[in-house]
Amino acid sequence: MFYFAVTWIWYNFALCMDATDYHHRPTVAIIDACTPAALGMKALLQEVVPIMEADTFGSFAELAANRPEHYYHYFVSLNIMLENRGYFMEHRHKTIVLTLATSAESQPAGFHSICTSVPERQLAKSLMALEQSAHAHGHNLPPMPQRTRCTLSDREVEVMALIVRGLINKEIADRLNIGLATVITHRRNIMEKLGVKSVSALTIYAVMNGYVDIDNI
Repeated sequence: MFYFAVTWIWYNFALCMDATDYHHRPTVAIIDACTPAALGMKALLQEVVPIMEADTFGSFAELAANRPEHYYHYFVSLNIMLENRGYFMEHRHKTIVLTLATSAESQPAGFHSICTSVPERQLAKSLMALEQSAHAHGHNLPPMPQRTRCTLSDREVEVMALIVRGLINKEIADRLNIGLATVITHRRNIMEKLGVKSVSALTIYAVMNGYVDIDNI
């Protein structure tokens, strides 16, 4: 269900960008009364799908007051969708419902859905796998913005690769035959150089810049 829904999103982004100037990025709306959840989804989507911009709204009324017709997609919480089912059913071709249910049987009928109750790492991996698949199969995606590569030392690259594969500091120290304090120092330096604050963000950077294959995380 998740893979199908996001594949459909990528396909529609490609169509949208095919019909417009690449300088005008597609914009999506995230409608969720839970502000942290909305901001988290925005940050993750924009990191993995850099051709896209996103606006967040805490209610359907806020969306309705801000030219809702110009958004390519609506990422809407289940509760808000149910309260405004008529509108989203009319626009179901561009609506993605954010649910907490993991089973396909629990998803709202007639809509594409994404389960947000999975760990962020798993959600990020699924999105990155889709991004790579979309390019590999030629879905006519627009050029992606170039990401700046910071200069990491060979040892820092080794440490980063092990971090994103899920190893803890002690395991990294044992694997590389270095001290625990050295691993901690490398880890801090990597985060500072790249300007990231979480393992999920570090994972996205490592995969998107070719340091780690997604099949190895």
